[in-house]
Amino acid sequence: MLAAGTDTALLRFTLGSAHARHKQFAQAVPHLARAVELDPEYSAAWKLYARSLMESGDSEQAGRVLEQGLAVAHRRGDMQAVREMQVWQRKLKR
Repeated sequence: MLAAGTDTALLRFTLGSAHARHKQFAQAVPHLARAVELDPEYSAAWKLYARSLMESGDSEQAGRVLEQGLAVAHRRGDMQAVREMQVWQRKLKR
């Protein structure tokens, strides 16, 4: 789909999710970054983006993404994403 010129937040989230499911977190990161660029209010994409950054060892960027993702999740009322990202944020601060 990307080769055909289709680039949507859902497509990028799906590609990032597929990589993350196979523990290919570094490969997931650019897709998830693009997903939140295309749809800045996509709280699930922010959550997986932060997790993928953490799993790939980029704690500094993960912290920044968590802050942005938490703000989005709060705005959208996505409390499950808020809870998960708060746990990850505490882990990063340790």
